Amino acid sequence: MTDENRPPLEESPEVADAIEDDVAVSAFVTGGGPDAENPVFLSPGEQPRLRTGAEQPWEPVDLAVAKGWDPTPENIERARRELERDGAAAIERTVP
Repeated sequence: MTDENRPPLEESPEVADAIEDDVAVSAFVTGGGPDAENPVFLSPGEQPRLRTGAEQPWEPVDLAVAKGWDPTPENIERARRELERDGAAAIERTVP
């Protein structure tokens, strides 16, 4: 078929089939949750809920290991003193 005899693209059977198709394309379905294409927007003045590593209980041995120290009694004691002195800030510096 030559270009002169070909119907316009919008009148082709393929386009008509695509228009009639109401089925969602699985590649475009997000599951309804927020993602990169569908972010959640906050209302003006609303603060985001941020979670840090310090929101859970930490033992001195956990902090020592998170810092990359061997869990020797000396390092665990050093981590205990740091937790006692700095509290959540000691954890947030290591595990933000």
